[in-house]
Amino acid sequence: MTETELMLSCKGVKPTANRLLIYRQLEKASHPLSLSDLEELLEFTMDKASIFRVLELFTQKDVVHAIEDGTRSVKYELCPGSGHNHIDHQHPHFYCEKCHSTYCFEDIRVPVIEMPDEFNARSINYVIKGVCPKCKK
Repeated sequence: MTETELMLSCKGVKPTANRLLIYRQLEKASHPLSLSDLEELLEFTMDKASIFRVLELFTQKDVVHAIEDGTRSVKYELCPGSGHNHIDHQHPHFYCEKCHSTYCFEDIRVPVIEMPDEFNARSINYVIKGVCPKCKK
Protein backbone atom coordinates (compact mmCIF):
# COMPACT_ATOMS: atom_id res chain seq x y z
CA MET A 1 0.00 0.00 0.00
CA THR A 2 1.38 3.44 -0.95
CA GLU A 3 1.72 6.31 1.51
CA THR A 4 -1.27 8.07 -0.11
CA GLU A 5 -3.43 4.95 0.05
CA LEU A 6 -2.49 4.46 3.70
CA MET A 7 -3.28 8.08 4.57
CA LEU A 8 -6.69 7.88 2.85
CA SER A 9 -7.45 4.61 4.62
CA CYS A 10 -6.52 6.15 7.98
CA LYS A 11 -9.09 8.89 7.33
CA GLY A 12 -11.77 6.34 6.49
CA VAL A 13 -11.58 6.80 2.71
CA LYS A 14 -11.26 3.76 0.47
CA PRO A 15 -8.43 4.56 -1.99
CA THR A 16 -10.19 4.01 -5.33
CA ALA A 17 -8.65 4.95 -8.68
CA ASN A 18 -10.72 8.18 -8.97
CA ARG A 19 -9.89 9.26 -5.42
CA LEU A 20 -6.19 8.65 -5.95
CA LEU A 21 -6.25 10.63 -9.22
CA ILE A 22 -7.86 13.64 -7.54
CA TYR A 23 -5.60 13.40 -4.49
CA ARG A 24 -2.49 13.33 -6.68
CA GLN A 25 -3.72 16.28 -8.74
CA LEU A 26 -4.28 18.32 -5.56
CA GLU A 27 -0.89 17.22 -4.28
CA LYS A 28 0.83 18.52 -7.44
CA ALA A 29 -0.99 21.86 -7.38
CA SER A 30 0.85 24.98 -6.31
CA HIS A 31 -2.43 26.64 -5.25
CA PRO A 32 -5.97 25.60 -4.25
CA LEU A 33 -8.01 24.16 -7.13
CA SER A 34 -11.69 24.56 -7.97
CA LEU A 35 -13.98 21.84 -9.30
CA SER A 36 -13.63 23.44 -12.76
CA ASP A 37 -9.82 23.41 -12.46
CA LEU A 38 -9.88 19.71 -11.63
CA GLU A 39 -12.37 18.99 -14.40
CA GLU A 40 -10.01 20.64 -16.90
CA LEU A 41 -6.95 18.81 -15.55
CA LEU A 42 -8.76 15.45 -15.56
CA GLU A 43 -10.69 16.10 -18.78
CA PHE A 44 -10.19 12.67 -20.35
CA THR A 45 -10.26 10.70 -17.11
CA MET A 46 -13.28 11.74 -15.06
CA ASP A 47 -16.60 13.58 -15.35
CA LYS A 48 -17.62 16.58 -13.24
CA ALA A 49 -20.12 14.64 -11.09
CA SER A 50 -17.49 12.07 -10.11
CA ILE A 51 -14.99 14.79 -9.22
CA PHE A 52 -17.63 16.57 -7.14
CA ARG A 53 -18.51 13.38 -5.21
CA VAL A 54 -14.82 12.76 -4.40
CA LEU A 55 -14.32 16.37 -3.25
CA GLU A 56 -17.41 16.16 -1.04
CA LEU A 57 -16.13 12.94 0.56
CA PHE A 58 -12.62 14.39 0.97
CA THR A 59 -14.11 17.47 2.65
CA GLN A 60 -16.22 15.38 5.05
CA LYS A 61 -13.24 13.20 5.97
CA ASP A 62 -10.80 16.16 6.38
CA VAL A 63 -8.62 15.06 3.47
CA VAL A 64 -9.11 18.52 1.97
CA HIS A 65 -10.45 21.79 3.20
CA ALA A 66 -12.71 23.97 1.14
CA ILE A 67 -11.90 27.65 0.68
CA GLU A 68 -14.59 30.15 -0.11
CA ASP A 69 -12.66 33.04 -1.62
CA GLY A 70 -15.67 35.13 -2.63
CA THR A 71 -15.65 34.06 -6.29
CA ARG A 72 -18.65 31.72 -5.91
CA SER A 73 -16.27 28.90 -6.80
CA VAL A 74 -15.06 26.83 -3.87
CA LYS A 75 -11.36 25.97 -4.00
CA TYR A 76 -9.87 22.83 -2.45
CA GLU A 77 -6.46 22.06 -0.98
CA LEU A 78 -5.07 19.10 0.90
CA CYS A 79 -5.10 19.18 4.68
CA PRO A 80 -1.63 18.75 6.15
CA GLY A 81 -0.79 15.32 7.60
CA SER A 82 -3.25 12.92 9.09
CA GLY A 83 -5.08 13.20 12.37
CA HIS A 84 -4.61 16.93 12.90
CA ASN A 85 -6.85 19.46 14.58
CA HIS A 86 -8.45 21.17 11.57
CA ILE A 87 -8.69 24.61 13.23
CA ASP A 88 -5.00 24.59 14.25
CA HIS A 89 -3.91 24.22 10.62
CA GLN A 90 -6.04 26.98 9.12
CA HIS A 91 -4.18 29.70 7.27
CA PRO A 92 -5.21 32.83 5.37
CA HIS A 93 -5.64 32.91 1.62
CA PHE A 94 -5.14 35.77 -0.79
CA TYR A 95 -7.39 36.23 -3.81
CA CYS A 96 -5.99 38.36 -6.66
CA GLU A 97 -8.76 40.42 -8.19
CA LYS A 98 -6.83 40.79 -11.46
CA CYS A 99 -5.61 37.28 -12.34
CA HIS A 100 -8.26 35.51 -10.20
CA SER A 101 -5.67 33.27 -8.52
CA THR A 102 -5.94 32.15 -4.90
CA TYR A 103 -2.73 31.87 -2.88
CA CYS A 104 -2.09 30.12 0.44
CA PHE A 105 -0.20 31.85 3.23
CA GLU A 106 0.69 28.59 4.99
CA ASP A 107 3.21 30.17 7.37
CA ILE A 108 0.61 32.50 8.86
CA ARG A 109 -1.96 31.11 11.30
CA VAL A 110 -5.52 32.40 11.44
CA PRO A 111 -6.30 33.71 14.93
CA VAL A 112 -8.78 31.48 16.73
CA ILE A 113 -11.73 33.37 18.15
CA GLU A 114 -12.90 32.40 21.64
CA MET A 115 -16.28 30.73 21.10
CA PRO A 116 -19.07 30.22 23.64
CA ASP A 117 -19.00 26.70 25.12
CA GLU A 118 -22.07 25.49 23.22
CA PHE A 119 -20.44 26.25 19.83
CA ASN A 120 -17.90 23.94 18.17
CA ALA A 121 -15.93 25.57 15.34
CA ARG A 122 -14.85 23.22 12.56
CA SER A 123 -13.16 25.63 10.16
CA ILE A 124 -12.19 29.24 9.71
CA ASN A 125 -12.27 31.06 6.38
CA TYR A 126 -9.95 34.04 6.15
CA VAL A 127 -9.52 35.59 2.70
CA ILE A 128 -7.66 38.76 1.82
CA LYS A 129 -8.48 40.33 -1.56
CA GLY A 130 -6.29 42.61 -3.61
CA VAL A 131 -3.63 42.45 -6.31
CA CYS A 132 -0.81 39.89 -6.28
CA PRO A 133 2.85 40.90 -6.89
CA LYS A 134 2.77 39.43 -10.42
CA CYS A 135 -0.22 41.57 -11.45
CA LYS A 136 1.03 44.66 -9.60
CA LYS A 137 3.95 44.98 -12.07
